[in-house]
Parts: sequence; structure tokens; C-alpha cells
Amino acid sequence: MNCIESFRKPILITVILLAVIFILTSTSCNNNSYVDKTSPIVDNTNSNTSPVSAVQPGSFAKLPEEDATRKLLAGMSIDEKIGQLIIGGYDNIAEILPVIRENKLGGVILYKKNIRSVSQTIRDINILKESNQLNKIPIFISIDQEGGKVSRLPEEMGIFESALSVGNRNDPAYAFNFGSKTAKTLKQLGFNLNFAPIMDIYSNPRNTIIADRSFGITPERVSRIGLQVMKGLGSENIISTVKHFPGHGDTETDSHLALPVVNKSLAELNNFEFKPFVEAIQNDVDMIMIAHVVLSKVDFLPSSLSSEVVTNILRKQLGYKGVIITDDITMGAITENYTISEAAVKAVNAGCDIVFVAQGTRNSVLVLNSLKSALQNGQLTEQRLDESVYRILSLKLKHGLKDQG
Repeated sequence: MNCIESFRKPILITVILLAVIFILTSTSCNNNSYVDKTSPIVDNTNSNTSPVSAVQPGSFAKLPEEDATRKLLAGMSIDEKIGQLIIGGYDNIAEILPVIRENKLGGVILYKKNIRSVSQTIRDINILKESNQLNKIPIFISIDQEGGKVSRLPEEMGIFESALSVGNRNDPAYAFNFGSKTAKTLKQLGFNLNFAPIMDIYSNPRNTIIADRSFGITPERVSRIGLQVMKGLGSENIISTVKHFPGHGDTETDSHLALPVVNKSLAELNNFEFKPFVEAIQNDVDMIMIAHVVLSKVDFLPSSLSSEVVTNILRKQLGYKGVIITDDITMGAITENYTISEAAVKAVNAGCDIVFVAQGTRNSVLVLNSLKSALQNGQLTEQRLDESVYRILSLKLKHGLKDQG
């Protein structure tokens, strides 16, 4: 009995020791395999490669906005860059599709002639986006939907009142809801950019081109109401465009037909016309449209072609860093005084980022070719081109534009 007991003791001690070793080993393994889920998992298997994946057509890499923009820009050809500088209109959708595919057009605009019904508009916008899916950068699908007499939407979408009607209510909450309602409607159809709201002050009763398109007759009313419409559009991720800098309210000439002139000093403009635009800039407006209006005491050129207005006043004096687009370059204010090719190059050199070519697909192609020729012969530098493309890409990234439905 004592022999047996003396034999069992070493065995028991051995078993206990083995059990302790197993427990310690198991605990150590579990500790080594634990992952702190509050910390990011970093894959260092290929630490020498760029942290940015290859850019896929029609989509953006998920990076900090500035890094993604610079990567996109660095990988673009000259043709791709030039294409981003144009938003073009069309009569027949079949005309614009090859220009989007082959010339990398940055954006299109649909007018009433392109919009017949809800189903047709959705179908056409999907076709426009599909035509761009092999390109790297998603496309602007824009509209000029202000309300009142400047309404492009199908009748089945309802009636949108004029800006002056909204302004006369003098109710910021109502104005915000008006912008939000407009944006929801545009988003339903597939638009991502609206050329509204107007920030012109209706200060000249003989001005028939602005009239009830303005929110009011004072800078305070236009700022108070126009800003809320802008924010309402933004609340539904529709890019808004305030217009028509430096102010089209105190003119009697329709710039669709001829070139208006404003005879005010810079001091007078700062104290009146500029005020709503300054409010928009201070509230991070995405895009500003430049009018074809001559400020006779500032420059002899139309504002849209004037570096004094675009770069020195809007950029430097007022501190605007976003995208600047010209008004339609096929309007009489331009075509009665310049060729479209000449005006396009002047506009970009003045500091405009996008040339708006609202009428005629051939005119968009003409502008594309003119900008390319200007780059080749030294009239336009690649540095100036890159400045505009960077701003455009940043805006498209900010709003997460995509060509997929």
C-alpha cells in the first residue's frame, strides 16, 4: 500500500505540472491573438506602395478629399483636363453622347426642350451618365431651375413659384423649404447641379430680364432669403450656383441679346451689388456664375472675361476659393462682340473654371478644340488649367458624384 502511494505521488505531480503548463500556454496564445477593435488594422505587407488604390472609372477613391483630388489630377491627360472645363447643352441627346465619351465632357445641361416627362428625363439622364462610365470623373448633370418663369421641370412635378414670390414672404424657413423641395425633385430625376439661386438685386424697375427672378429690391432681403434657398438645395446634396456676379440687377439690357453696362464705382458695388454674394461666400457656396456685364468703372471687358473682376475682385478681394462658371458663352452679349473660341480662352485666362456652352453641341466641341490649341500655342498654361481642374474635382468629390444609378 505504501509502495503504491509512493508511486502515485510523482504521477500526480507530473499531471498537475502538465495542466499548469497547458493553461499558461493557452492564455498566452489567446493574448497574442487578441485584436483591439478600437484601433485600425494596418496591413504592412506592402508598405512601399501608394496608400491610394487605382482610380476606377466613374468613381472616386475613398481618401481625404485633398489627397484624392491630387491623385486624380496627377493621373489625367490633357484631353481629360480640358473636358472638365466645359458644361454643354444639346438639342438631340444622340449628338452629345460621343462628345461625353470621347472628349471627356465635364458636364451637360438640360433645358425645357430636353425635358418632356418624368420617365423620359430619368431615362435620358441615365443614358448620359452611362455614356460617361468609362471616364475617370463623374459628370455634372445640371439644370437652370429657379422657379417662376425659369422652370424647366415636367409639369407633372408641380408648380414652383418665382423667387420674388418667395422673397416677398420674408420667411427664411419657407425659403429653406423651397430650396429643399426643389432639390428633392431634382435628385429624383437624377440632377446633381442647379444654376440657382439668383443673388441679383432687383434695383432697376426697367430691368425686365431679372425682374421677378430676384428675391427682392434690397441687399438685405436678397441675402436673407437667397442664402436659405441655397442651404435648402444643399440639404439634399444638390450643388447650388449663385448668380450673376457681379450683379445683373441694375441693368436694362438683356445679356441674352446684347452686352449690358453697369456704371457704378467699386465702392458702390461693394456697398450694394456684392453684399449677397459676400454672404454666400461666407456660407461656403459651391459655385458662382459670372455675368456678361461690363463694369465700366472697373474694366472694359465683360466680367466673365475680365481678370480684374474674376481674379482680383472675386478671388482676391472677396476671398472666394470655389468653382467659377461663366454665364452661357453662346449668348448675344458674347457672340455679338467676340468669337466663341476667343471668349472661351479669355474666360479661362481671366480665372473662370468652367465655360458654360449652353447651346449647340458643335459649340462645345469648338470650345474644347480652342482651349487645346491655346494650350499648345502658349496662350493658356497647364498650370492655369490645373488650378481649375483641381477646384472642379474637389467639388465633385465633396458631393460624392457618381455615374451609377
